[in-house]
Amino acid sequence: MRIKEGFVLRTICGQSVVSGEGTANVNFSKLVSLNDSAAYLFKAVGNEEFTPETLADLLLKEYEVEREVALKDAETLCAQWKEIGIAE
Repeated sequence: MRIKEGFVLRTICGQSVVSGEGTANVNFSKLVSLNDSAAYLFKAVGNEEFTPETLADLLLKEYEVEREVALKDAETLCAQWKEIGIAE
């Protein structure tokens, strides 16, 4: 899985949001708000391929959380990003 090209993370009024840029994302008219941990993961993976396990490992490095919890959260986040169209 990877973040689709043209999606960028911005800070707007103190909130981390993802928006689409360029002609490839002209039909993506949403701003997706991310909490701090999701924004951290979005920045950390950049344009690289990732799996839920990759995200879980990143969460374990940054936060005090059990691996099972990190993996479950990462799987949920991957599914959400795919569903809303910012990851493929």
